[in-house]
Amino acid sequence: MASKSHKAPRFSRDVAELVGVLRSLVDHYRPELHYMRGPGPKWRAKHATATPADTVSVPALAHAKS
Repeated sequence: MASKSHKAPRFSRDVAELVGVLRSLVDHYRPELHYMRGPGPKWRAKHATATPADTVSVPALAHAKS
């Protein structure tokens, strides 16, 4: 009887390991494919401010000496 009790935990551990291996073979979730790396070109186009070529240049005001 004592030998059966030692085999049961090892068997359940082996079954759990086998289930984990099989699950990893059919699990197609790859988080690196869903990782967002920042705003893309559509966001930049929507939120773009006027570029320096589009703006009117105003000379800087100099401090007047009093």
